[in-house]
Amino acid sequence: MAESVELPGRLAILPFRNKVLLPGAFIRIRCTSHTSVKLVEQELWQREEKGLIGILPVRDAAEMTSMDSVLSQGVGSESGERSSKVQINTSDAHTVDGKSHPEVIHWHKRGVAARALHLSRGVEKPSGRVTYIVVLEGLCRFNVEELSTRGPYYTAKISPLEMTKAEMEQVEQDPEFVTLSRQFKATATELISVLEQKQKTGGRIKVLLETLPLHKLADIFVASFEMSLEEQLSMLDSVDPKVRLSKATELVDRHLQSIRVAEKITQKVEGQLSKSQKEFLLRQQMRAIKEELGDNDDDEDDLVALERKMQSAGMPSNIWKHAQRELRRLKKMQPQQPGYNSSRVYLELLADLPWQKASEEQELDLKAAKDHLDSDHYGLVKVKQRIIEYLAVRKLKPDASGPVLCFVGPPGVGKTSLASSIAAALGRKFVRISLGGVKDEADIRGHRRTYIGSMPGRLIDGLKRVGVCNPVMLLDEIDKTGSDVRGDPASALLEVLDPEQNKSFNDHYLNVPYDLSKVIFVATANRAQPIPPPLLDRMEVIELPGYTAEEKLRIAMQHLIPRVLDQHGLSSEYLQIPEAMVKLVIQRYTREAGVRNLERNLAALARAAAVRVAEQEQVVSVSKDVQKLASPLLDNRLAEGAEVEMEVLPMGVNNHEISNTFKISSLLVVDELMLEKILGPPRFDDQEAADRVATPGVSVGLVWTSFGGEVQFVEATAMVGNGELHLTGQLGDVIKESAQIALTWVRARAADLKLAAAKETNLLQGRDIHIHFPAGAVPKDGPSAGVTLVTALVSLFSQKSVRADTAMTGEMTLRGLVLPVGGIKDKILAAHRHGIKRVILPERNLKDLVEVPASVLSSLEILLAKRMEDVLEHAFDGGSPWRQHSKL
Repeated sequence: MAESVELPGRLAILPFRNKVLLPGAFIRIRCTSHTSVKLVEQELWQREEKGLIGILPVRDAAEMTSMDSVLSQGVGSESGERSSKVQINTSDAHTVDGKSHPEVIHWHKRGVAARALHLSRGVEKPSGRVTYIVVLEGLCRFNVEELSTRGPYYTAKISPLEMTKAEMEQVEQDPEFVTLSRQFKATATELISVLEQKQKTGGRIKVLLETLPLHKLADIFVASFEMSLEEQLSMLDSVDPKVRLSKATELVDRHLQSIRVAEKITQKVEGQLSKSQKEFLLRQQMRAIKEELGDNDDDEDDLVALERKMQSAGMPSNIWKHAQRELRRLKKMQPQQPGYNSSRVYLELLADLPWQKASEEQELDLKAAKDHLDSDHYGLVKVKQRIIEYLAVRKLKPDASGPVLCFVGPPGVGKTSLASSIAAALGRKFVRISLGGVKDEADIRGHRRTYIGSMPGRLIDGLKRVGVCNPVMLLDEIDKTGSDVRGDPASALLEVLDPEQNKSFNDHYLNVPYDLSKVIFVATANRAQPIPPPLLDRMEVIELPGYTAEEKLRIAMQHLIPRVLDQHGLSSEYLQIPEAMVKLVIQRYTREAGVRNLERNLAALARAAAVRVAEQEQVVSVSKDVQKLASPLLDNRLAEGAEVEMEVLPMGVNNHEISNTFKISSLLVVDELMLEKILGPPRFDDQEAADRVATPGVSVGLVWTSFGGEVQFVEATAMVGNGELHLTGQLGDVIKESAQIALTWVRARAADLKLAAAKETNLLQGRDIHIHFPAGAVPKDGPSAGVTLVTALVSLFSQKSVRADTAMTGEMTLRGLVLPVGGIKDKILAAHRHGIKRVILPERNLKDLVEVPASVLSSLEILLAKRMEDVLEHAFDGGSPWRQHSKL
């Protein structure tokens, strides 16, 4: 411990920013800046034990270049073992970032003289900068009389503030000092006792308490506490021993009280914790601290807000009881427990679900609903009539559980938009749930809450998003669900779509029944075949086979073109697409059941027009005194001082003519040349069928796909072989069997059809037959190609070509009967799109022609066939000269 030291008249000053060193305390600093290194070298390193420096607190107004230092400040014991490290910064008073700047530095008037107990020198690599690590001991207070600079650092003329021995003896006789000494010693002794119980390290401090003068011990005690800068400066300024003891007693007592409060909180928390809950000690301490401070506001508690939200959700009584049990369980849990978050999310879902909240249905106006459907959708008369019937029943009986409508048709025919139109007509909210590619039953029923990452099914999640219990819910792509080891979503939908069962739909995650009977379900699919029969039985299938060319033309003119222009920032004043050009796009660039490709091609034309309009906006300044031109197009462009493209016009032209001239210069009218330039050469040609059937052995069939009807060519050829039949084109088992049946029938009827002499009935003698279905990358299957296969084989063997304007469909039996097939409307529309003029159909499919638009039927010749001979009669030019009536 430092003895009384005689201070020189001037000391080198090491500034401490926002930190105070008290007498009797130790500090350990690392000096790296130029200023501090010079000070240590000249005042401490060269003078060794005799070196003294002054530590002066400073507070600056601006950020200064700092010298990193680590303070090790502790109780001044003789061995110097007890210390606590804190971070401080010391600053060069002269420089900021190596440059001279005038700065306002607030120097404190009083400081502490310090001596070096340890010095070590080092060199940083690779910069070679010299650094010092210095351990200093605070000695005594001094007062700054005058501050000046010596080279790179400050020096100060000082006067000591410590009392002489005689003065101190006189103060110790003062009764007030004696009383303060007793209070400080009692408080300090109590603090040491508490520390001995907590840390078992109070022995050395007791020795100091008995040996050191109390006014010096006050500085040492206070130096070990955490306190504000103002309190540290106040302690530094306490030159009078009585004032110093009074302040030290207050700080020691405050520190003692904080330890007792912490002990009280710890005891209270530990009494509430079981052995398995030790890990939550910190959270309990925080809660106990809030109680001690009285800062425990229930109104701000999240759980209270959640409970209020649950009360206003309108849950049924049985579900409300279940939710209350879950909430009570949640309140007993700690936020760090594994099940806390999952329970809270579950309760939030219960509170968010629309148990009673429903859309207010407007009074149904069937005429307005019909007008709305007509404005949104062209054609589809039968479909719109069925929707009007559905709405009429809802009007007469609002709580009726009507059938689930399932719109089946190729892409782009308006299935999804029809569902949204139903919602608009009913005044209900609309939510779409995509089921394409769903293979997990949990997507419908939800995951059980025992699993990590569990969540409700898509139905419950959709109701949560839409916020009402009676929306129109679209189950999109219901034919594209799959099944695997995780379950069958289609089977889970049975409960959803059954009006007798969905009143108490049980989602695995929700784990309480939910009423889906108020939801209006509408489904869409491209094909009905993949839908399981039990699920299909719960829905009313409404087929949307596709649009005719005339319908596509009207849709394009009324809906697609205005929408495309709006999406591309254009108007009819910039781009015009005549009806004749739209017809060419439909005939030459699109052959589809829907209108999506048609819209894409129209969008390509709009983009080309947008480029031209953007390029035409070359800027030419317009004088401010130009008369404003009256034109809807120019009103927005010819503002004062604006810049537009101008044409030089003869004098005397009126404003209306100027406006029209500008419109004409910007208008782009699509013609046939522009079509080929933008869309490329035509992709389809009406002469395709004629070119492909010019060779014997080729016939034209009609097939049905998920994208609508299509024309399918069948090619047959013969070659030297052993009488084998080869089939290619990625064919299914059913179509392979149809090919075998066709070949057998032709071989059996070879003589009757005059394909071979009477004695040479084996058509395969010494040759093989190869039948190919082009577009080999597309899978093909089904029985409707039977008549097409027979026609191709007869054409091959007879070396006569089939009529190029004729297409056919139908299944045949081994005895030559032609059986009916499905998809007649789609197939006839496909033939119409491909320019086919004659279509051969099974006689028993005559009833299906009612669904075909009259405009299509009027442009086609429908030929009915009961037997295979009828098909051959219609398929070849001039009929079949070898036709004979067969006998079964």
